[in-house]
Amino acid sequence: MLQSFDESAARGLADPARSVAASQRPMNPRLLLIDDDARLTAMLGDYLSSAGFDVSFAGSLAQGRSELEAGQFELLVLDLMLPDGDGLEFCRQLRGDKRWRRLPVLMLSARGEPMDRILGLELGADDYLPKPFEPRELQARVKALLRRTEPQAMGDEVLRFGRLEIDLAARQVRLDGNACDLTSHQFDLLVVLAQSPGRVLSRDQIMDALKGHPLEAFDRSIDVHISRIRSVIEDDPKNPRRVLTVRGAGYVFARKQDAEGLE
Repeated sequence: MLQSFDESAARGLADPARSVAASQRPMNPRLLLIDDDARLTAMLGDYLSSAGFDVSFAGSLAQGRSELEAGQFELLVLDLMLPDGDGLEFCRQLRGDKRWRRLPVLMLSARGEPMDRILGLELGADDYLPKPFEPRELQARVKALLRRTEPQAMGDEVLRFGRLEIDLAARQVRLDGNACDLTSHQFDLLVVLAQSPGRVLSRDQIMDALKGHPLEAFDRSIDVHISRIRSVIEDDPKNPRRVLTVRGAGYVFARKQDAEGLE
């Protein structure tokens, strides 16, 4: 757990509101960590910067917003409870702003209840990590999220299913020519399903295909993301015609979606 992290690495570190610039390199992924726990942010900053990340800190939502306004970040690590507001609401606001709606968000919380995780994912977080945790696990999850946002060498391949288009190169989903608002993780999840139309995929198969981190058996993150995907690509999310549930088995991406007699 976090307590096992070498605390000697944190001694002598400056105030966590500073930016970790000792190893600044233009090509290093830039992370923003919004958390009011000074000890935690100091340790994580030292650990992540030694792993090749450029890390900036904010101890409040107001400061975090200022950092986002001033800089360009590849990923946001966001605590759920902050002195000036709720991280869940902040995440929802980000997803409503076109500047940051595709910014990967990893949410942290000392409250590890399943409902907190579900709410975070429903409001747009890409991943959720309960405290306490090993810094190495945080690093692994950050790297996994960043891999999902990297451009893939897929040329201009576009998957077309009636009115729905999935542009793999642009990492964009369009319905009737209009862009659909999905997070990076939700896009990858949809691609996994769409690349095997008509085939039922279990949750374990989906997680394996995403090459992400294993989730606890009770974690409903797949279901939450599927619900979010349906809300933007289905004409009637309560009666889906594209991403279908097969009870007791998993999910299937329909071959035929805009005609009678779906498969």
